[in-house]
Amino acid sequence: MYEDDPQDRVFDILGRAIFGEHPLGRAVIGTAAVIGSVDRDQLAAFHASRYRPGSIVIAAAGSVDHDSLVELARAAEAPAGERSAEDGPVGPLPLPSFTPRVRFLAKDTEQYHVCVGGGGIGREDERRFALRVLEGILGGTSSSRLFQEVRERRGLAYSVFSFSNLYAQTGEIGLYVGTRPENLAEALKVLAGELERCLTDPASEQELTRSRENLKGRMVLGLESTGARMGRLGASVLNDMPILSVEEVIERIDAVTLEQLRELAGELYDPARLSLAGVGPDEEHFRSAVEPLRTGAGAAP
Repeated sequence: MYEDDPQDRVFDILGRAIFGEHPLGRAVIGTAAVIGSVDRDQLAAFHASRYRPGSIVIAAAGSVDHDSLVELARAAEAPAGERSAEDGPVGPLPLPSFTPRVRFLAKDTEQYHVCVGGGGIGREDERRFALRVLEGILGGTSSSRLFQEVRERRGLAYSVFSFSNLYAQTGEIGLYVGTRPENLAEALKVLAGELERCLTDPASEQELTRSRENLKGRMVLGLESTGARMGRLGASVLNDMPILSVEEVIERIDAVTLEQLRELAGELYDPARLSLAGVGPDEEHFRSAVEPLRTGAGAAP
């Protein structure tokens, strides 16, 4: 079923375009050939090498007693003599080098699904708060520039948005648009224009305020469930990140300035640094339509 969903496939194609042969460029789900070749012994060896006591994080939220929880965790812990020296996280990989590329998958679809993206920042980078604010302005909400210009004012696409993924010491940023063949060239021309605008005019004071308030509201609403709070705690510990209170996160969001957005936009959203990925029926039509995004970019074919 995954192979039949072009909107999912285009993100994997973009990952390969951005990261090349680096492991981060591989599809999380794997390939049919790899999955079909894995046997029981390989699965058992992988489990034994990765699922180790030293790598496990226990997180809890809600009506729990801290001391009782610690007691339960210690009871489940392997005795000191049975622990392996290999217990602990897998070591870091070398960082990727980002080279702009263009990748396309020919598929008989009604729409073209296009992603534009490039290298981002790591999850430990303090600029992650500014990135979320910038995303909200560019394409993260229904009041964002891309949503308004591509969908609301011109009716060129139903789905258009920005996104990012933050990994250890690196990441990726991107934009997505899905549109009909007759609208593809115009939609990408508008997208290219908004990227250029983002470099010189990343936000007005009104846009900055609106995006900060939206981001704070979504964060607070997202933490209304104990499950979400538990997941946030566990992810912070697992990724060796500081556990920030809601108030501390709000302070960091409120501290984002226009100058920070301008610097970040210049580093991450310069079209010359971005790769292109597409899924659709005609590669020639795709390559012609993405030309405004490639002007001056020097993206490899």
